[in-house]
Amino acid sequence: MKMDRTRVNLNISIFLFSLLSSFPVYSLADANATKENPFTAKASLIRYWNKHISNNLSKSSFLLSKASPLSAVDAAFFTKLATQRALSTNLPAFCSAAALFCLLDTKPVIENHKTDANFASYTNKQFANYGNARLGGVDQFKSYSDGVNFATGSFSRYSGASTGHHGGFAGYSNDGNVASSNFTSYGSSATGGAGDFKAYMPRVNVPDLRFTSYDSDGNGHKLSFTSYVDDTNSGSQGFSSYGKNGNAVPVEFTSYGETSNVVGSTFTGYGELSNAANDSFKGYTTNANNPSNNFKNYGVSGNGGTDTFTSYRDSANAGTDSFQSYGRKSSSGKANFVNYGKSFNVGSDTFKEYAKEAVDQQVGFKIYGVNNTFKEYAKKGVTFAQYIKPGSSQDESTKVSGKNVNKGVEQGKFFRESMMKEGTVMKMPYIKDWMPKRSFLPRTILSKLPFSTSELAELKRTFQVPDNSTMEGMVMNALVECERAPSPGETKRCVGSIEDMIDFAVSVLGHNVVVRTTENVKGSGQDVMIGNIKGINGGRVTKSVSCHQSLYPYLLYYCHSVPKVRVYEADILDVKTKAKINNGVAICHIDTSTWSPSHGAFVALGSKPGLIEVCHWIFENDMTWAIAD
Repeated sequence: MKMDRTRVNLNISIFLFSLLSSFPVYSLADANATKENPFTAKASLIRYWNKHISNNLSKSSFLLSKASPLSAVDAAFFTKLATQRALSTNLPAFCSAAALFCLLDTKPVIENHKTDANFASYTNKQFANYGNARLGGVDQFKSYSDGVNFATGSFSRYSGASTGHHGGFAGYSNDGNVASSNFTSYGSSATGGAGDFKAYMPRVNVPDLRFTSYDSDGNGHKLSFTSYVDDTNSGSQGFSSYGKNGNAVPVEFTSYGETSNVVGSTFTGYGELSNAANDSFKGYTTNANNPSNNFKNYGVSGNGGTDTFTSYRDSANAGTDSFQSYGRKSSSGKANFVNYGKSFNVGSDTFKEYAKEAVDQQVGFKIYGVNNTFKEYAKKGVTFAQYIKPGSSQDESTKVSGKNVNKGVEQGKFFRESMMKEGTVMKMPYIKDWMPKRSFLPRTILSKLPFSTSELAELKRTFQVPDNSTMEGMVMNALVECERAPSPGETKRCVGSIEDMIDFAVSVLGHNVVVRTTENVKGSGQDVMIGNIKGINGGRVTKSVSCHQSLYPYLLYYCHSVPKVRVYEADILDVKTKAKINNGVAICHIDTSTWSPSHGAFVALGSKPGLIEVCHWIFENDMTWAIAD
């Protein structure tokens, strides 16, 4: 969408004139030094930096590279629109000029295929009636939307009414940032054949997957989920009316959500009215951090179904599972919970109306976890064996030792301060930033935009965010975290401009501050050697301000004060050649007494709050502010 700049030239001229009158003296030497038009957002930022940071150290090229790229004319134009709450009328132009992350509606590309296909290196398509009424045949999706910033795919009425048709998804949306897929009426009324999801969305930052009426009215159509959303962060999966009215439909979940972080799954009306369903959950959310699984009306009014949960949530950290009306009004069903819920830290399970009004239902719990609530539970056909007592699933020798026991937490993500010495060989975690590249907004625009859950409707209108979309969830998550009350002793603020970040850092640390980050991502995921080390502030205990990215249309950071820390800069060396490959910044938290016992650091190191210090690297595009030496 093109802007009519002619009609706003006069207003822009007036705006720039008023802007000039408020500027401090700006010398020719300054202009030559910065090589910036004095009216750009970046030039304004440099003046702000000079005014509020007292030292003469070089400005952070890392932070300045994230300044808004808006020209003087664009900044004035979009500030005027923001003031009038009319940015949505020029949103594509605004997102492009300001380097934002906007998911704007595009017309779907409909694919309707009748022959075998092998999709490799395929990106963001929508499939309707794909494989409909196919007889036999195989379709494979490999390397689909791999490594893209926002992966989206829609499969509507896929393989419907087919016979003996096989659909395979391998390498789907690997290493993406935000991945959204909708499977609606997938395999509906299919007979025979199979569908498998293998290596589906591994290492995705925010997966959002929805299966609606998946395999409903199917007959013997086998489905398997292997290595599904492993190593992902946040996100959710929803299964609604999955396998409804199905006949002898086996479903296998193996290595589902392994080593994931805060991933939720919801099963609503799963296997409802089905006959002889056979579902197994094996290795489901193993080693995950705080998984959340909700089963509501699962297998309701089914006949002769069997559900098996083996090594479910094994060695996970905490986690919450809810089974409501599971197997209600079913007949001749079986549910076996074997080695269920042996979480590293105690999670919770709630069973409400489980197998209520069922006929000849058999439920067995063997080697079952702790902290469970049973309400209105079936009185017959239920057996318990080897119920685990609290704490018995943990290794007593690692509870307070601080040794690296690494239960489900990436190796090297947390370490002890004793590792920060020259010559140490240690594992460097993956520190790459997977979030979309964005820029800060100028404060003149940012101050005019809504930013609160109470203003969500206006915010969605401004950025054209659809209801119940991945984008809405992304925005809401950021707002909720920003509005969360600070932890004891914490001071926090979310900032969408560098000026706001400077203000917060100065309010905590004073005007003599320096911002630091790890130089690059070299060494990630491999053994590295620690070279020359410099302790910031002479290696003394100090305080800092750490800033971490949030996923949002513009660059947004969650900044918070961190008391009682030591900050280090260290040369990162190649283990074999001893050549310098990186310059890392690490922060060691000396006081961990207020941290949660289920914090990943204690899961990894095996200790408790207040008993050990915890160190970690500053990841790519995160940063820490400290008082200048």
